[in-house]
Amino acid sequence: MSNTPVYYFDNNATTRVAPEVLEAMLPFLTEQWGNPSSAYTFGNRLVGAVDAAREQVAALINADPREIIFTSCGTESSNAALNSALLTRPGKRHLVTTAVEHSANLKFGEAFEKRGGEVTWLAVDRAGQLDVHELHEAIREDTAAVTVMLANNETGVVFPIEEIAAMCRAKNVLFHTDAVQTPGKLKLDVKAIGVDFLSLSAHKLHAPKGIGLLYIRRGTPWQPYVMGGSQESGRRGGTENVAQIAAFGRAAKLAMTSLENDVDRIRSLRDRMEDGIMNAIEGVTRNGAKEPRLVNTSNLSFADCEAEAILLLLDREGICASSGSACTTGSLAPSHVLTAMGVSPEHALGSVRLSLSKYTTDAEVDFLLEKLPEMIAKLRGASPRSTKPVVQSAQS
Repeated sequence: MSNTPVYYFDNNATTRVAPEVLEAMLPFLTEQWGNPSSAYTFGNRLVGAVDAAREQVAALINADPREIIFTSCGTESSNAALNSALLTRPGKRHLVTTAVEHSANLKFGEAFEKRGGEVTWLAVDRAGQLDVHELHEAIREDTAAVTVMLANNETGVVFPIEEIAAMCRAKNVLFHTDAVQTPGKLKLDVKAIGVDFLSLSAHKLHAPKGIGLLYIRRGTPWQPYVMGGSQESGRRGGTENVAQIAAFGRAAKLAMTSLENDVDRIRSLRDRMEDGIMNAIEGVTRNGAKEPRLVNTSNLSFADCEAEAILLLLDREGICASSGSACTTGSLAPSHVLTAMGVSPEHALGSVRLSLSKYTTDAEVDFLLEKLPEMIAKLRGASPRSTKPVVQSAQS
């Protein structure tokens, strides 16, 4: 194993597990490992742990615990919500979404089209923002559901979810939002937002991978996506993953107690990082609106550079970043999000996403600001497109 220190700037892909979260889940992997659906005490006493975690995650989004079902991840939650919306509204074969959604919704929509359904893919502007008037006009009599992410995973741009939810209620259309990127970065209140469905994933909140949740507003018709046993009050089959459910609950509680302080510190650190990069390196463009934006996210295009080359040099120094969603890693095509925003293929292929967390330190940002300018200078010196030096010294 390498002794190279890790400087982690890819928290929109996943986050480190908080020590308190690891501590919360360990008893259910070592001593209390029974099945909560069992009739005997060794198993069914774990029901209390599941219920406690359900209350904790419900409090994070101001929901009733009975409106929460645990899933395996955000993707399952989003797929389940849209699947139920279609099944409980027979005859309605139309969905409305945006062209910049996470692949969970994009792939669902594409599969739905192949089965004969219709999807309206809404455009965004150069800042990555949505025209809600266009969304209003896109809703039809046969629209089963609208799904719009709360915040974009690549640019951090935040969408006007409350306004969209009110629009959907007025038209009697179900509304789902993918809020996976937002816990610990925005205060969430499903009652104020007014959504019918909301998806979360624990591993974006300093908890383990493999556990998510779906909020289902009370009274919303529901058809299970994963069918089997009677777990989750018959709404999602499969033995409960008690250790990870407990971890999710603990992470939710931590996020609630430290949200205000974390948000202010992360925003300050993100802005210092972003300003430092743009002041030290010419030809850098921010992708997406500066505000409203997630406090931890910065998506930057570097002229005359390819993101894969930048990421390779960063990796050699132990710096972790990405060129977009982790769910599309390996694709040679430009980011679908940046393409939908009208960013040119050249600039999209030169874009890097840097995303911070409450564990990001000043020292990590300093190290990035020290190394990145010389990397870009090196790459531009080797680029056939570069005709002049475009990098300033950080001291100039």
